Amino acid sequence: MENFIWYNPTKMYFGKGELNKLHDELKNYQKVLLVYGGGSIKSSGLYNQIIEILKTENKFYLELYGVEPNPKLKKVREGIKLVTKNNIDLLLAVGGGSTIDTAKAIAVGAISKHDILDLLLNKYQPEKGLAIGTILTLSATGSEMNPRCVISDSDNDLKLGLGNWNTDATFPNFSICDPSYTITVPKNQTINGIVDIISHVLEQYFHRNENSILGDKISESLIKIMIETGPRLIKDLDNYSLRETMMICGAMAWNGMIRGLSNNGDWSCHAMEHALSAVYDIPHGEGLAIITPIWMEYCARIDPSKFVNFATNIFNVNTENKTELEVALEGIENYKNFLYELGAPTSMKHYQIDTYDIDQLVEKAILGRETIGKYISLRSEDVKTILNKVF
Repeated sequence: MENFIWYNPTKMYFGKGELNKLHDELKNYQKVLLVYGGGSIKSSGLYNQIIEILKTENKFYLELYGVEPNPKLKKVREGIKLVTKNNIDLLLAVGGGSTIDTAKAIAVGAISKHDILDLLLNKYQPEKGLAIGTILTLSATGSEMNPRCVISDSDNDLKLGLGNWNTDATFPNFSICDPSYTITVPKNQTINGIVDIISHVLEQYFHRNENSILGDKISESLIKIMIETGPRLIKDLDNYSLRETMMICGAMAWNGMIRGLSNNGDWSCHAMEHALSAVYDIPHGEGLAIITPIWMEYCARIDPSKFVNFATNIFNVNTENKTELEVALEGIENYKNFLYELGAPTSMKHYQIDTYDIDQLVEKAILGRETIGKYISLRSEDVKTILNKVF
């Protein structure tokens, strides 16, 4: 186990009725930018509840709406202008990861002397940001309890991330997580969220840390819970208990707890998926469902050892009279079957995409690095092989 820092300053209010805690949190701020996506928070009644609280606490507020999935740099710049012009001191994001990520980028972009695109390109690291609060309505990314955000630069077909785990700059100050607000999330988005949560854990599970028993057991438990819970939830979308389980697993998957224990993990699937969704604007969870099993099969043929643990500890694969590779591939096949039965796509053919520029996709996945991934270091030729198989 390597030395690590685990720092998480986010205060989470978890459970039914916790929106009332917004009254107390607002006492620390004067001017609020309410950031949200489409009309779902209005049709659910959540929007009116929030506005009533803002008015009761006598807060000045503005609204930035229309945040899209795979949130766009253009919307971030729009928010930065509103914040700087009106001296906003709290970004209040209501929604899922896309809305929260937009608020995070605005929070650092509004007070940085550097352009937000330069921050996203990691030319400079943000050390400070405006205060961020979140009201979660979609369980998936864990953005409600971590510093990371991913923004799409549509002009250049790039998907870029920022967020320092060791500073307060992009951690939410507080997050209100009431599973009731996720009950109206439709089936397809729920499936994507399940895949995203599992993928975050998988990215940290595949690593080269020698003493990883605690991190691995926590990871395996989270994956098993989601594999057990996910299909039940898809058949019973109104089930509060299952929504509750999914919401807390989403936060635990990517709040930094297993990050240090796993030596930060692999993350090559995310890098390759970001290339796909940057170019084709597909949902992040769907892209991960497509690419992860392909990455697994490719890497298992190089080193099956960790995939054997995955197969035996998560899917109870019998190892008798089988090679390590056979056990590994059986576990991967079980995961592919889980995704298929869940209703996730298995190929880019799902989008009727049959022409593509593989070199462009590889370039956008690598982003100038020699390799991506820590369990298996992938060079550009490896990435090309994997990405060719998604079509």
